[in-house]
Amino acid sequence: MATLYAQVERMRTARDNLVRVRSRVELSPPPPEELPRRREWVGREILAHIDEMLPYWLGEIERVLAGPIEPVPFGRPSTDLVRMLTIDRDRTLPVSELYTRLDNSLERVLRRLLELDERQVARRGLNKQRGEMTVRQIVDAMLASHLEDHCKQMSVALDAEVAARA
Repeated sequence: MATLYAQVERMRTARDNLVRVRSRVELSPPPPEELPRRREWVGREILAHIDEMLPYWLGEIERVLAGPIEPVPFGRPSTDLVRMLTIDRDRTLPVSELYTRLDNSLERVLRRLLELDERQVARRGLNKQRGEMTVRQIVDAMLASHLEDHCKQMSVALDAEVAARA
């Protein structure tokens, strides 16, 4: 069995949950003009963030794997300008494009995670907010749990939209 099999399966389940609500996202109105800074995100903004965060965290894992001296600094704050601007830009893309990016990015991430061995997942990184973490912990927190949290956020956002229309 692959070293990160449990995390990979959690991420596949999260993707399946996002796919189940695709028609609801497609039927939702476009994002508000107001940028998502001090309000709850709508479905397309959640997808834009997921599409942005999957390759980002894979890159940070690669940074830790390649680092010459452990722990390897990695990560960013939630206020990272590139993160925010990418979400701002991509939140208005067609839903079909957001889901295509989700599928492509997630498959790339899962394929790479399944290649990692015990030595690699034990490598250590250093995050300013969370402290020292192994690659296994990074995958669990920054990818698997993060994606699961956004699935819950998506359900809340879609339910709030229905309630607002009622």
